[in-house]
Amino acid sequence: MSRVYLTTAIDYVNNRPHLGTAYEKIAADVIARYHRLVGRDVRFVMGNDEHSQNVFKRAKEQGMDPLAYCDRMEGEFREVWARLDVSFDDFIRTTESRHKVAVQEMVQRSLAAGDIYEGVYEGWYCVSCEEFKPEKGLIDGQCPVHRTTPDWIKEKNYFFKLSKYRDALLAHYAAHPDFVAPDSRRNEMLRLLEGGLDDISVSRAGQAWGIPLPNDPGSVVYVWYDALINYAAAAGFGADDALFDRWWAQTGESGRTVLHLVGKDITRFHCVVWPAMLLSAGLPLPTQIFGHGWVLFKGEKMSKSLGTVVDPLAAVEKFGPDPLRLYLTKEIVFGNDGDFSWDRFEEKYNADLANNLGNLVSRLTSMAGRYRQGRLVATAADPVLTEAFGGVATEWQAAHERLALDEACAAVFRWIDRLNEYIAVSAPWHLAKDADPAPLDRVLWNAAEGLRLAAVMLSPVIPASAREILRRLGEGAAIETWHTARVWRTSGDRQVTVKDALWPRLEPKKETDVTEPTRPATPTAPATPTTPEGTVAIPASQWPLDTRISIEDFLKIDLRVAKVLEAEKVPNSKKLMKLKIDLGSEQRTLVAGIAESYEAEQLVGRTVAIVANLKPAKLMGIESNGMILAASADGGKATLVAFEEAPAPGTRIK
Repeated sequence: MSRVYLTTAIDYVNNRPHLGTAYEKIAADVIARYHRLVGRDVRFVMGNDEHSQNVFKRAKEQGMDPLAYCDRMEGEFREVWARLDVSFDDFIRTTESRHKVAVQEMVQRSLAAGDIYEGVYEGWYCVSCEEFKPEKGLIDGQCPVHRTTPDWIKEKNYFFKLSKYRDALLAHYAAHPDFVAPDSRRNEMLRLLEGGLDDISVSRAGQAWGIPLPNDPGSVVYVWYDALINYAAAAGFGADDALFDRWWAQTGESGRTVLHLVGKDITRFHCVVWPAMLLSAGLPLPTQIFGHGWVLFKGEKMSKSLGTVVDPLAAVEKFGPDPLRLYLTKEIVFGNDGDFSWDRFEEKYNADLANNLGNLVSRLTSMAGRYRQGRLVATAADPVLTEAFGGVATEWQAAHERLALDEACAAVFRWIDRLNEYIAVSAPWHLAKDADPAPLDRVLWNAAEGLRLAAVMLSPVIPASAREILRRLGEGAAIETWHTARVWRTSGDRQVTVKDALWPRLEPKKETDVTEPTRPATPTAPATPTTPEGTVAIPASQWPLDTRISIEDFLKIDLRVAKVLEAEKVPNSKKLMKLKIDLGSEQRTLVAGIAESYEAEQLVGRTVAIVANLKPAKLMGIESNGMILAASADGGKATLVAFEEAPAPGTRIK
């Protein structure tokens, strides 16, 4: 079995994780779940970076021992990752003994290779980054990330001979074109290497919070040098030779992958410094380092110091983890920056989940319940769907293999669109009237198979929701490996369960910037025609002037946009349909005389126009709160009023 060792950057614990931090962990979790799905052995590692002076300072501000503070923060970080459904296999902290052993071993190996020497550092140091900054790395004298002026420091340090490994790294980049991805990060690192490398500090003097250098206990290992070694430590380096052999030492052999996922702002450490440290220690290099972009908020990198932090749990509290996971995976091109706003998030929630996937689940399960009491029996595969699925599956898998997570999501949602189209064209509500049950059985089974496969393909992104969809389809919650799951089933049966909507549509926000009521404009009267003799010709009209209403009367009618949530025919009535509608600010029941024109399944999810301020009336014992607008010729079937682009429920029609 092929193996994938996947890591994320470890996090400073001076603050709780924000949405930008969560993005990396969610992306890594999607990657890990995909590899497990296709049958690979995965070790997914996350952790906390605790030997930071900012962490030490934060602990002292709270009157706590630094280690006790880090213990507490571990619990807070783990809580966030659990609520985001992040499925890591190991969580490493830089204060753990296994990490200390690995750091000591790495330093000893570089000392033995003659790659660490004593010197004096004098230059700029950004406290927030905990990074030494070359003059050319500043913008107007400030750190480009935190927009603060670094401190000028001078202290005794031990240095690592980074410059020694420039040529070896250039050779490795040439031999392994995918070593750094995406291409924009690779090109940036190549320019850095081609411009020459300076030796770097690997220690800090006069500090007790950190791992002591084995050759000089009065100095501690510089936090960045310390932190990078966590990737090897979690794989067993220095402490568990068998574990290290399994996950790292065989890197480069067929079927062995080590993948680091990091933010674009720390690629220099991971793509230049870390590989040089490994070469110095005589260890294999990772297979690939992927530098993802940032999640921006109002165009700014998320940062507490900049006041641009979004708490990921705010979304989880309201929507659960899956809508946030889907938004971050589907809407951000992986490798690029992406912007987050609550308005856009809620818009995509309604479009992708409430209206698209959620509507498909509701339509299919409700038809199975209504027409077949929930029991679907396998039929022959419909080539219209199976041929389309073959292309989608290939595209989905290829996108995942090259870490194009957004493209993989897009492929699945095109498949969901195809399934909705298949149902609309097949019209099960008409097939249900046929004496021959086979055509309806075939459509329902094949649509259910398509939905099952959509759920499996989306399981790396929305795992809890995928399991729930499978449960509703009678499949159980367990997700099979892709090799088994992708086979289109033509035997067996399934018992479908009808339940409430997975993702209820969100109500639109109330408008707060309207200063006065909007009134319908009075139509401009056309020019009055005249006869050749100059006398006024009164045009004939089926609405005599004395029967027409005034503008004041018209303004009493409140016409609104509504969304049909549920529909069912009224028992013992040929014409009446009972509808549950969403008016944005409320939900209502109304009865409409459209049952001869529409099947219930055709109405669910449809946008309609209603008279919202009609007094309630009882029809066939059901209280109707409103009237739906439809047109019909004399004696003909009703046609609902439609919109070119559906406005949000509750929108005033004027």
